[in-house]
Amino acid sequence: MVEAHAVLGETVTMPVEIRTADTSSALFPVDPAPVRELLAGTGLAPLTFLGRAFCNLAFVRYVDGDLGPYHEFAFSVMAHQPGRKGSSGAYIHWLPVNQSFTCEAGQSIWGFPKLMADIDITPTRRGHRCEVAVEGRKVLALSISDGLPAPSGAGGSSIDAYTYRDGVLRRTPWDMNPAAVRMRPGGARLELGDHPIADQLRSLGLPKTALFSSRIGKLHMTFGEATTVSSTREIQ
Repeated sequence: MVEAHAVLGETVTMPVEIRTADTSSALFPVDPAPVRELLAGTGLAPLTFLGRAFCNLAFVRYVDGDLGPYHEFAFSVMAHQPGRKGSSGAYIHWLPVNQSFTCEAGQSIWGFPKLMADIDITPTRRGHRCEVAVEGRKVLALSISDGLPAPSGAGGSSIDAYTYRDGVLRRTPWDMNPAAVRMRPGGARLELGDHPIADQLRSLGLPKTALFSSRIGKLHMTFGEATTVSSTREIQ
């Protein structure tokens, strides 16, 4: 049975398909303690390795898809459900976009923490740069070098995205088919502004150098229906 959702007078059917997009991302090892605070109340715990948690920062240029063209920035941390094998995924903490339709769809269908922002993605001599501002207030600027060619599978094939909104923890399957992949150790430069989200990133103890960064020049994706993992929402 095909699920459908009404969004701003239009119908969105599942799964949502993104036919053409490109993205740059950087993975940072961080202090697990502030990540636990970030996850407090969600029922999730940081995914750790050798005593470090992991924060991923990414920007995406959606060119052709069911939700229209738009730019997006993602601030996520790797997390899991304690005591449940195979539950690891990316907890999406902050997900600004620059178009109202995808903002409403993301909030109402999947519970994504989307909000409207100014997002400027531009090519640079060595890669790409993304600047994000909310209501004229600078949040951050992230520059990522393109790196060296890598096998397409190195860009990942699928991951589950966790979201927490209004007391409901949801899990959404996110399938990716990447091509034109480039990767390298380091390769990211982050500049933080004076927005509260910038302060949250500072609290994680982000190192000056990313663990690695990647660029996916051609990306096809699908987002499935969100499933409820747990809910503390009061029944009226």
